[in-house]
Amino acid sequence: MEPAVAEDSDLEKTEAPSSRRLEQAREEGQVPQSRELSTFFVTITGVLTLWLLGGWMAERMLAVVRTGFAFERETAFDVTLMLDVLRGQLGGAMLMLMPLFLTLLVAAVAAPVVLGGLVFAPKALGFNFGRMNPLQGIARMFSVHGLAEMVKAILKSLLIGGVASMVLWSNKEHLFDLMVEPLETGMADFSATVIFAAVLIAASLGLLALMDVPFQLWQYHKKLRMTKEEVKREGKEQEGDPQVKGRIRAMQREMARRRMMAEVPKADVVVTNPTHFSVALKYDAERMGAPVVIAKGRGEIALKIRELAVENKVPLLEAPPLARALYRHCEIEQSIPAALYTAVAEVMAYVYQLDNWMKQGGQPPHAPAHLPVPAGMDPGSPDE
Repeated sequence: MEPAVAEDSDLEKTEAPSSRRLEQAREEGQVPQSRELSTFFVTITGVLTLWLLGGWMAERMLAVVRTGFAFERETAFDVTLMLDVLRGQLGGAMLMLMPLFLTLLVAAVAAPVVLGGLVFAPKALGFNFGRMNPLQGIARMFSVHGLAEMVKAILKSLLIGGVASMVLWSNKEHLFDLMVEPLETGMADFSATVIFAAVLIAASLGLLALMDVPFQLWQYHKKLRMTKEEVKREGKEQEGDPQVKGRIRAMQREMARRRMMAEVPKADVVVTNPTHFSVALKYDAERMGAPVVIAKGRGEIALKIRELAVENKVPLLEAPPLARALYRHCEIEQSIPAALYTAVAEVMAYVYQLDNWMKQGGQPPHAPAHLPVPAGMDPGSPDE
């Protein structure tokens, strides 16, 4: 029974969504959304716009009303003139309402961006037949999300209705007094009352948004939770399969070894152990400050380096301490350490003498012995 329990636990979505899972959701247009936050943004923006531009809008409205009810006698009997007046009235009304429309549009766009960020998801624009499935629609209606949305809608209606009723009841006498006030004064008082009620409604919507946003974020991340198996699979996809990575590393090592072997014929000398280590050195006085290791290896690779050196007539020098020190403390294409300058200088001098002897003849040079390799540089060899 235990393996079955373990298998079931791996299939349960208990893991938090990974960054890759969240990114995939964004690419599909799935971001956290809160209708209450959008409603609050639009309402508070509208209230602020009316509060800041209410005087200007009221003046424009009065001008539109006066112009609409005051026209000459000729206009009343000329359809063309009547249409011109109508177009002028509509244009004036649209100009008056344009700032309000623009700010509301900005607020409607800004609310989703604040919560979910700016998202452009072409995948979400594609046609999805699943969205037209009536069974799925009914399932969404009776799901936990649908129930939560219904409760929020009821609370929103009760809250807004309660606030509006409270404002009307508390200002009922003042509202009746508006009927006997002049038009300009009455509209100003009525606008103040409307803005006051709108501020209270916006504040109540702000409370709903504060409660809804954490719920929407929790529900969004819950929907994107992953099983342990999905987390493992994603980790393998991102990091790569261990076997594939192992093969890639093996191929990289083989390619590096081939490049290294191709440099052996260019070496000036190969220092050997004589059987366990081989290090190929090259020195160009015009381009290098010190000799450089162009190839090194131990075991079979060391043997292959020696074979290539013999085939290409590269001098071999048996110097076990120096070979071990170079192998341990030098990397490919790096200069030798300063502590080995003296020993390698003797080796290079021997190589130059050997080259002159091969060209001019005479007495062959003696291979250097007891090269000055510091004790701390020679790790020793257990195989010796």
